[in-house]
Parts: sequence; structure tokens; C-alpha cells
Amino acid sequence: MKSAVETLDPTKVKLTVEVEYDELKPSIDHAYQHIAEQVNIPGFRKGKVPPRIIDQRVGWGAVVEHAVNDGLSGFYRDAVTAESLRPLGQPEVEVTEIPAKAGEGQLTFTAEVEIRPEIELPELSGLELTVESTEVSDADVTERLDALRERFGTLVGVDRPAVEGDYVVIDLKAVIGEEEIDSVSGVSYQIGSGNMLDGLDEALTGLSAGETTTFATELAGGEHQGEESSVTVTATSVKERELPEADDDFAQMASEFDTLAELEADLREQVASAKTSDQAVAARDALLEKLLEAVEIPVPAGVVEAEVHRHLESEGRLEDDEHRAEVTVDATKAITNQILLDTLAEKLEVKVGQGELIEYLVQASRQYGMEPQEFISSLDQSGQIPAMVGEVARSKSLAVALRDVVVKDGEGNVVDLSEFIGSEEDDAAEAAAVADEESADSVDSAESADSSPESADSADEATKA
Repeated sequence: MKSAVETLDPTKVKLTVEVEYDELKPSIDHAYQHIAEQVNIPGFRKGKVPPRIIDQRVGWGAVVEHAVNDGLSGFYRDAVTAESLRPLGQPEVEVTEIPAKAGEGQLTFTAEVEIRPEIELPELSGLELTVESTEVSDADVTERLDALRERFGTLVGVDRPAVEGDYVVIDLKAVIGEEEIDSVSGVSYQIGSGNMLDGLDEALTGLSAGETTTFATELAGGEHQGEESSVTVTATSVKERELPEADDDFAQMASEFDTLAELEADLREQVASAKTSDQAVAARDALLEKLLEAVEIPVPAGVVEAEVHRHLESEGRLEDDEHRAEVTVDATKAITNQILLDTLAEKLEVKVGQGELIEYLVQASRQYGMEPQEFISSLDQSGQIPAMVGEVARSKSLAVALRDVVVKDGEGNVVDLSEFIGSEEDDAAEAAAVADEESADSVDSAESADSSPESADSADEATKA
């Protein structure tokens, strides 16, 4: 098989592939076999019709068409591999030549496809990042303590106008014109949460129990989504959360500690741990941002458009031009990041171990509310496992890259992120584990082959000989 590549632009190439007849012959043989099993020809049993009879009765055109359809994807993949291309989208294939008759000619086709562009990354050793310090203030501890007190607080009614943070039991009625669109009663809502209607927080602020007000808002869902509605809201009761006193009794009730001092010391450690973890996340984000600033990345327009179409179609909003513009920005950013991180993973020769992949898939299964085995099986059946490997490799590439970057806090102290980004020794151990797994799989395959019926027959024949 011969192949040649013509660069159409930085993100698109035209691949020309020539397949000799002998290379196409296995697909032609399969085509004859398949057609023989489908046709009814007097004098021949199904599956036993000779190729020359199929040529006479069905025609060479049907045979070669079946063969080309059968083998084309494999030839395309082989050519992509041979030319070291990294496709990002589906190819537009055109068959320009097929064998004119059995035994002669060749298959020639072209494939235009968008690819990952070549980009040059800066040297990581020259980069320096700054993240926030892990110093824990008294205010940090107080905030964590107040959050814990909130969990043990109780709601008590108050005889005053409602303010932000209060819980208000409300009745709502929405109308458009003279038509009542929706209504609810006895709903508890915390002012400031912003999880119901736009304008509701402002309308409730200042209302006392038993008072009513009306405000205009745009409906966020249902068949009247996006339409302007007049909403009448009544506050039937106003409550505030009363927090328990922060003392030793509270420490004993809310934790395993006997004193408030011990609880606060533990909370201080929790805040420090969280800030240390936040440093790692911030360092990853800062490194990604710095790399994006340093590199000009051309983005395949067709890949972006395909992703935008898929997203809008899943939401049933293909005609929503405003939302299309928003999704296009997000899709462009996501694909830009993917191109950068794939290039980084390749440059750093990042490998994904089986343990890392399984850990990622187990975490992902929880997000989808599925059992891990069911989730992994579903991905395997749909051919999505390689995509998941790519996701892990991209995430890991930033962690590996951070090992070569200087990270400092706001005071200029060098930050040790080894707990979160691993080390070369960890990678070596993971690589050894992967090698052991592959070796074990090879041994199992060999033992399976030795115990197969064909192997047993061969052994019997050797014994008899």
C-alpha cells in the first residue's frame, strides 16, 4: 500500500492511498463468500456459489463495491499510522479508482481529514508559577467553625422584615397576561441562594410574614421558557437559623473532641490541608494558562462545528443562535486545551497505567450514578475506552510537567507539590507494574493457545509421528 499526504492548511490534510489488488484480495474473497450466502442460484447451495458464477449473475461491480466498503476503513487507518497523522475528526473519503475486473487493477482513494496541528511548546524548566500561601488565619478557622455550627443550627421564627440568609416560606403565582402559568404553595426558600427565579431575592428582601409583592421575571423553564411573566409572592413566615454557642459542649456534640480548643486545632489542620490541595489545583491551572499564552494553536473549524452541533442537538436547541455562539466559545476552548495537552503528553512520553485508568473510571461512574463495572462495560461496548485513556493522559501530563516547573507561594517560598504530582520513581513503579501485567497476559495467551484444540491435535500428530 502506498500513501501520500498533501497539507491543505495547518489543521487539514488530503491523504491519497493506493492499494494493490493483492492487498485488496482478502476483502474480495470475503465479498464473494458473503454474496454467496445471500443469493439464490439454481443448482448451487447457499454459500457454495463459485466466484465466476457470482460475476456472471450478480456482477463484478457488486463484488468490488462490497470489498471496498469492507476494507476501506482498515486501509485508511493503516495509512494514517504510516503517515503519523493524528486525526481529530471524521474523514471525507472519495474513491477514485477500483479494480476493473477480478485479478487486475488497484483501489485508489483520497481522504480529507482535520488533524491535530503541530505546535512547539516552551521549555518547562524556564517557567515559574505563583500560588497562594497555605498560611491559615484565625478568620479561616472561624469560617470553618461557623459552617459546622450551621449544620447543627435550628430555624426559629422572627417578627421582622426578611434579610439575606433568612428562610422564608412562600406562596408563588406566575401569570402571563390573564393566564396563570404556574403556582406553588408552602415552599421554603433561603434568600440569597438564587436557585429559583431571577428577581425573587430582591422581592423577598424587606417582606415581613403575611406581606405580598409582585415582580417581573423571565421564566427559566417549561413551555413558556424565555417569556416575561408577572409573579406574585407572599411570605407566610420568616425564619432565621439560630446557631449553637461555640463552646466545649458544642465540640462534644459536633465532633470527637472534648474541648473547643481541640476542635479548632483540628479545623486549622483541615484548612491547611485544603489550602495545600488548592495549591496543586492552582498550579495546574496556572501552568495550563501560561502554556496557552506561549503558543499559537490553530483550531480545526470542522471539529468545533461538529461538537457544537452535537451539543445543541442533544439539548434540542439547534435554532438558538445566541446559545450556539456561547457553545462555540466553550467548544473552541475545550479543543484548544485538548490539542495542547495531547502535545504535552506526547512530549513528556506520558503513559497511563491500568490502575490509573480504573481509578479514573470508578470516579467517573459515580458522577453518572452507575456501578463501576456497568459503566466500564458500557464504555467498552461503545469503543470509548481509548478516549478515557486520553483524558487520563491529558490530566497526568500537567502533573508530570509541574515537576520541571518552579512553583512559589506569595512570600516567595518554593512549594513542594510531590504529594499531588508524583515523581519519576512513581512513574517507574507504575511502568514496571504495567510491564508485569502485559507479561502475565502474554503467558496466559500462550497457555491458552497451547491448550486449544488445534494445539492438542498438533501434539497428537507429533506423538504419532
